[in-house]
Amino acid sequence: MADAAKAMESLSVSKTKELKGTEKRDSLIAIEKKYQKKWAEDGVFHTDAPTTDEVPLHSISPSELREKYPKFFGSSAYPYMNGTMHAGHALTVSKVEFSAGVARMSGKRALFPMGFHCTGMPIKACADKLVKEIEMFGKDFAGYDPDAEIVEESPKPAAKQAKEDPTKFKATKGKANAKTIKAKYQFQIMKSIGIPVEEIHKFAESSHWLQYFPPLTIRDLTDFGCRIDWRRTFVTTDANPYYDAFVRWQMNRLKELKKIKFGKRYTIYSIKDRQPCMDHDRSEGEAVNPQEYTALKLKVLEWSEKAAEQVKSQLPANANVFLVPATLRPETMYGQTCCFVGPKLTYGIFKVNETDYFLITERAARNMAYQGVFAQEGVIEKVMEIVGSDVVGTLVDAPLSLHKNGVRVLPMDTVLPTKGTGVVTSVPSDSPDDFATVTDLAKKADYYGIQKEWAELEIFPIIDTPSYGDLCAPFLVKQLKIASPKDTKQLEEAKELAYKEGFYQGILKVGNYKGEKVEIAKPKVRADMIAAGQAFAYSEPERKVVSRSGDDCIVSLMDQWYLDYGEESWKQTALDWVDNGLDTFSIDTKNALEGVLNWLNQWACARSFGLGTKLPWDPQFIVESLSDSTIYMSYYTVAHFLHSDLFGTKRGLFDIAADQMTDDVWDYIFCRRDLDDSILSESKISRANLESMRREFEYFYPVDMRVSGKDLLPNHLTFFLYVHLAMFPKEYWPRGIRVNGHLTLNGEKMSKSTGNFLTLQELVAKFGSDASRIAMADAGDGIGDCNLEEDVADNNVVRLYNLREWCEEMSRPEAALRDGAVNDFQDALFINDMNAMARESIEQYKQTNFKLALKSGLYELIAARDFYREACAAPCRCRPSLG
Repeated sequence: MADAAKAMESLSVSKTKELKGTEKRDSLIAIEKKYQKKWAEDGVFHTDAPTTDEVPLHSISPSELREKYPKFFGSSAYPYMNGTMHAGHALTVSKVEFSAGVARMSGKRALFPMGFHCTGMPIKACADKLVKEIEMFGKDFAGYDPDAEIVEESPKPAAKQAKEDPTKFKATKGKANAKTIKAKYQFQIMKSIGIPVEEIHKFAESSHWLQYFPPLTIRDLTDFGCRIDWRRTFVTTDANPYYDAFVRWQMNRLKELKKIKFGKRYTIYSIKDRQPCMDHDRSEGEAVNPQEYTALKLKVLEWSEKAAEQVKSQLPANANVFLVPATLRPETMYGQTCCFVGPKLTYGIFKVNETDYFLITERAARNMAYQGVFAQEGVIEKVMEIVGSDVVGTLVDAPLSLHKNGVRVLPMDTVLPTKGTGVVTSVPSDSPDDFATVTDLAKKADYYGIQKEWAELEIFPIIDTPSYGDLCAPFLVKQLKIASPKDTKQLEEAKELAYKEGFYQGILKVGNYKGEKVEIAKPKVRADMIAAGQAFAYSEPERKVVSRSGDDCIVSLMDQWYLDYGEESWKQTALDWVDNGLDTFSIDTKNALEGVLNWLNQWACARSFGLGTKLPWDPQFIVESLSDSTIYMSYYTVAHFLHSDLFGTKRGLFDIAADQMTDDVWDYIFCRRDLDDSILSESKISRANLESMRREFEYFYPVDMRVSGKDLLPNHLTFFLYVHLAMFPKEYWPRGIRVNGHLTLNGEKMSKSTGNFLTLQELVAKFGSDASRIAMADAGDGIGDCNLEEDVADNNVVRLYNLREWCEEMSRPEAALRDGAVNDFQDALFINDMNAMARESIEQYKQTNFKLALKSGLYELIAARDFYREACAAPCRCRPSLG
């Protein structure tokens, strides 16, 4: 077992294409390298605005300047510096790259800059893991014993295990059996991405990540042939004092605009990290938000026989024990007929205060402990455990229920410990699931070990609906022919129908709000129950969230700084701009953006751990990673004036120090105020330099096309829109947002563990830049997943090689070419074809349909050329001219 790590490598068989010959590829790559070097030396992609000397600052308006000197400004999400780029990142980059190329060819000044994102938890969390691993194993990790990491011995062949669980690596033992070792250490991950073992210990310093990965990203994007202006690049966090000043300005101004507020709010939280866990801090659960419930307090009136024996010995005699179901429909609580628990689940009874105790799952207790429910914040006091089956038969008081003498606790096999509190209240009048379950329980009472009458309490009508009457659930169960709780598909359909009809069309038939529409009565019923002490607000993640540090996250109600996304007037401005001012390039993206704007709510913008900029007015906190990366595209416009390296250690073209970049200076540059003597005297920056920086922003802004993957729709792209609209004059609001899907490789999901994976460096080394770019264009353009086919790249290596040979042939002296009569008809036809294909290509490029542009601009054009050549070579069968 000493060579267990080698076993992983031997079993990692690449599923990517193997090339049989590489001579033509190598010939093409040599040419690509030659000209990429020449482009860099000549600064071909260094794009500048017209200077104030060319066009005096106030001689024409910014819009007239952009009209006189057309421009294109495109950007893609800057990559995070915890690794190198893979082919999926390149898909997003290519969308800007292709558009910038067409803009340049059409005479526009095309700006495509790129920075490097380092803010947040991921780098810091990984660095901290390495610190601990170095303490355990030493700098060279020689103290690591693979044998100690065996988690199971399996009779299954290693290859089969690898397929079933690719997160583990195997060491074979004998011919078939395998010992399984969990690859859980950060140093193993670093090694798997190509970091030499002797270098890994350096990554225990967070700063090393910032120094190591940006140069590799520059290398890979340059090799890919990107038209990037690298003068304007930077790293985020306070490692670059200029960018740090930019973020402080942004946060100060958002606070002044009352877009940043302070107060208690529900947020996804990591107990282990002791701070909010936002999207970029998560290894699982991106875009998951808190889900708020109404938690009911169902007081135990009489314990079941099995439960009574256990409780008597472990709880005080005066203890008030409550089963606590969490519901999204408090208005239906009048119809409770029983309460469900999972018979196989283990529950805890937790102390809430001196007299009250809750019977819930451990998971629910972790959430409640950070929501002000328990006596002491963060303290979970579990008095005892009890199995759900022992609780069955317990009599509880159900608040608002029309059954005033209490309802019984009954078994429900589908109760999940991962959702809600593990306790479910039953309203069979309006919940198809509940009706199907109580019907089944009544039929099989002996099987379930209950008394039949417990499941046969009268079902009262509580909500009247126009389509399904006043007993919605029984009606739908009968209509959809649902025979048992196992008919999950039909029950899901019934549940959706019942909720929509009941909430939007239903009229309450009972209670204080009898006669009111359900959607109006619902919050009133909830508020009354909470005021009466019968219920309380409870929140948990919509689904599982795991932090980068491996913690299962909860929801915490905490004081924090937050961006007030979702505020009505701000939201409406954004929705109007999406509808009337923004090009989304597809209706799917537009609909998705509008959908996010309609549900997105307040967002924690500060944390206490990780890398980033300190919150200016509360420096104990650091600006959250998705909050410092909303308008950084504006920073690109002036970055090269401020610094000439990634970290701002070398001053830029204007020899300006970072502390000269005051908030008022940023305001002037970004057209938020006019220039006056106070700015000049305070900043000590010359008027000419300030005017030149403002000119650069006025010219290149607004952003013409912002490109990101669809996973950033629920956060970054929406934040990008919100903050631009808040911070800049309307003239500089974004003009385009383009979204692409994820990238599959050869028709399958990209995965290192299965070998179906390519880094950008591997892709370009394998096929060359141009063939790789063609394959990227061919991969697809919609918001759905795109597919990179290696065969497309491989075939285009040959196609490009042949094209090059033909171009060389056509470039020879005219005497070396064929002679003979000119075929006027075929010439006219070919010219017409070329013009039509050019028009089609340009139109598809405008719409960013790059696959269709590739079709008309390359494949069909080559086919038209070949047809022309063959037609001209054929004997002429036309009538001779009589002239």
